[in-house]
Amino acid sequence: MFRKTKNETCYVNADSIHASTEIGNALEYYISHMNFSWNDLIFLCIGSDRITGDCLGPLTGSQLNQKGIHPYTVYGTLDDPVHALNLTDVINDIQYAHPQALIIAIDASLGSTTHQGCICVGEGAILPGAGVSKDLPAVGHIFITGIVNQTGISPHLLLSSTRLSDVMRMADSISGGILGSYYIRQLAKKRIPSISGKCFC
Repeated sequence: MFRKTKNETCYVNADSIHASTEIGNALEYYISHMNFSWNDLIFLCIGSDRITGDCLGPLTGSQLNQKGIHPYTVYGTLDDPVHALNLTDVINDIQYAHPQALIIAIDASLGSTTHQGCICVGEGAILPGAGVSKDLPAVGHIFITGIVNQTGISPHLLLSSTRLSDVMRMADSISGGILGSYYIRQLAKKRIPSISGKCFC
């Protein structure tokens, strides 16, 4: 576990038994250090349900949407995915329906061999589709990305050949971290505490 500052990205090993806890702690840290006022929490889960390596977003979105009423809104599930063809429209919809929202973007990514299998949590926007040379708008105030495979000369093939079990394990860790987060549980009770301190991950 490494101490992180506000501008650093937190890397969590998806195979760790503490993965969900570390993701939840990192998420709490970045949410509590946002420097603007917000009144809606959005999880924008990006990806296609038709490509194994790219389904991390919709898998996580479906898990977040499973039970009852939530203190957040989810865009992007297995039944209603957010992908390259509709991302711009969905962003416009979010800006119209939730003008003061905090947006947490969740997506799969490709990375170095060293970081393969890691889940990254950090502050700032992501560029969906950058790993497969797609020109899509940046989105999110906070990001959670899962490095599902390593970069290579054929990213589409790498995403298609990614093991589903690896992606599902990442989705379980991400959704578990979000749902188990003290901050999210307090938000559900309409009591948002002031959380401060360091992110340990």
